[in-house]
Amino acid sequence: MDDFRDRRAAGNGPPAGPVDGDGSGERLAELLAFLRRRITGDYEVDEFGFDPELNDRVLLEALRPLYRHWFRTETLGLENVPADAGALIVANHSGTLPVDALMLQVAVHDELGRPLRLLGAHLVYQLPVLGHLARKSGHTLACPEDADRLLRKGEVVGVFPEGFKGIGKPFSERYRLQRFGRGGFVASAIRAGVPIVPCAIVGAEEIYPKIGDLPSLARLLGLPYLPITPLFPWLGPLGLVPLPSKWLIEFGEPVRTDAYDPEEADDPAVVFDLTDHVRETMQRRLDALRLRRGAAFPPI
Repeated sequence: MDDFRDRRAAGNGPPAGPVDGDGSGERLAELLAFLRRRITGDYEVDEFGFDPELNDRVLLEALRPLYRHWFRTETLGLENVPADAGALIVANHSGTLPVDALMLQVAVHDELGRPLRLLGAHLVYQLPVLGHLARKSGHTLACPEDADRLLRKGEVVGVFPEGFKGIGKPFSERYRLQRFGRGGFVASAIRAGVPIVPCAIVGAEEIYPKIGDLPSLARLLGLPYLPITPLFPWLGPLGLVPLPSKWLIEFGEPVRTDAYDPEEADDPAVVFDLTDHVRETMQRRLDALRLRRGAAFPPI
């Protein structure tokens, strides 16, 4: 965490605002320095493939217009995420495409000053370009070994336990949490003794309303589903533009795990009970947050 803040202070974080004039000379110098480091290999990549400088300056920078202006994202409960210790953020998953994961990554980085290490499905890393960029942005495979290592290093880790069941559900089931699986995320949190931070995301359900599916074609392409939305595939590539819904992201009160013995991570009853508690908490917060937001597409 200190290294991450040091890099930002040293100029390897998001570009600073202009000091004098229009700042164009300073920005050009920063850009040339950035390109020089990329060409010479003078940048850091951790054991998981995370490239903090590329993530800060390029990948997140490309997402910020969506976060700030298109979705007009508001964040709540930021004080519930530890400032300098490990934590597991558990969020609902929706929206047909995993845009919610990317917006959560921007929120944690820009609002809290911490990189979010997301756990992704195997499919992500089977795709050549997407898998490479996911690693560069700090994502890693959703497996107990990687989750445990990151949490023990004091990282903020993000997980979406609904998986494809959540992200691919029809629009008629919006904001209804799907099954959380066997609770592997709870076991990892118990083993590391870190808090679980329930996170409710409202807004993603409306960006690509899924009204149908093409299962035969999805199987042919090796995809879990191939959605039909009001705009896709009818408008071709234009149908991939997300609708500008209003987003709220709320970080709930942490659920402590340090009172458990690490060996209890292997007790199915303990894991199930805690998983069920987190799921119920998230559903309540989703319902309340949806009411707080009101209309999905309020006037700008």
